[in-house]
Amino acid sequence: MHPPNKDVPEVDRAVASPILSSVKGETTNAAWPRIEYEEIGFGEDIEFGSRRQRLSARGPYRAAVVPPISHVSAIVVPSDVASLAGEAAAEIARFDAEAGIELSNFAAILMRSESASSSEIENLTAGARAVALAEIGDTSRRNASLIAANTVAMNRAIELADRLDEASIIAMHAALLSDSRPEWTGRFRTEQVRIGGFSVHTAAFVPPHAIRVPEAMSDLVKFVQREDLPAFEQAAVAHAQFETIHPFPDGNGRVGRALIHAMLRRRGITRHVTVPVSAGLLANTDSYFASLTAYREGDPVPIIGLMADASFAAIANGRRLVADLRAVKVVWSDRLKVRADATAWRVVDLLLRQPAVDSPLVQHELGISQQVADRAIAQLENVGILKAATTNRRYRRWVVPEVVDALDAFARRSSLRQGL
Repeated sequence: MHPPNKDVPEVDRAVASPILSSVKGETTNAAWPRIEYEEIGFGEDIEFGSRRQRLSARGPYRAAVVPPISHVSAIVVPSDVASLAGEAAAEIARFDAEAGIELSNFAAILMRSESASSSEIENLTAGARAVALAEIGDTSRRNASLIAANTVAMNRAIELADRLDEASIIAMHAALLSDSRPEWTGRFRTEQVRIGGFSVHTAAFVPPHAIRVPEAMSDLVKFVQREDLPAFEQAAVAHAQFETIHPFPDGNGRVGRALIHAMLRRRGITRHVTVPVSAGLLANTDSYFASLTAYREGDPVPIIGLMADASFAAIANGRRLVADLRAVKVVWSDRLKVRADATAWRVVDLLLRQPAVDSPLVQHELGISQQVADRAIAQLENVGILKAATTNRRYRRWVVPEVVDALDAFARRSSLRQGL
């Protein structure tokens, strides 16, 4: 997704007259509306490329007109896809209940894993160690900081699950980009954006002009708030509609996938944890983007089926991660030889969900003094559970190598291009 270099001037509706035009491919779900296109009278004033390219970019271009979906009577899918979606919803609920038994340990770690996977789809990658350090204030690695911000946005989405509206979606976006691009937060976009390409004329997809975004988002919110549609299919379709509208200058993919989790929480499929669906989508991002294209052509079936398959893959990977972390705790129990009531054991529980710590964080989380926190940290460092990440004696940070290794292994499994 690339916003043009300069804002497109406001386009009068008389100038931006709709033109119904065909889209490559045949619609396989006649009950679902497909996008149309309209011609916009102003292109981009770009500052790079040849003179010919710069001049051609200024000409009129076609932008999508996203049809409303709040009124659709049903999401029509083949029986096998409906069955698959139902099984995926049941499996998500089952995993949520399993991990929820150890909620304090695994809710945060699964949220972090989903945030990292969602960011990787946008080609934002960083190791678990760097991300964990970014979460406690290390700003030395930009990608890690952006991924850490995505975790904040995911958490915000879950917090707002019971009141999903335009304001809450804007709040999710602000949680993601308030530090890195604050000028893009607090509202829907006011400029044209494009997905791929040199300009709006060569883009893979040109979302609707900014003038149409508020109305399209209002319609999407009405769809999201419905209670009469199958929850899993509704979440998949809402995500695809959100990505088609592309309501922000940047961060649409990450916010759109956070919306999936907010909707699953709102409809009661999840109650405790965030199932790392994006980790499943990483197995075949080409199919993911192709399914969004199919949706725009009037077929919601591919995105529903792909998200169902991704859920099964993600849950299998998530169970492996949970098992790895349980095994880590067993190893720690053998290694740490202190009294059962020692503060170090309380820190151990914190480390399973917080792969990097400093003394102030431990003090805050456990409600203990600096002296007590520093003593517990030293005990854990002496047996190798913690490892110093900085040499600055005035402000030291530690990482948890075995938890970091488990998270990196989860990420490697997610990124394998095995197909779905």
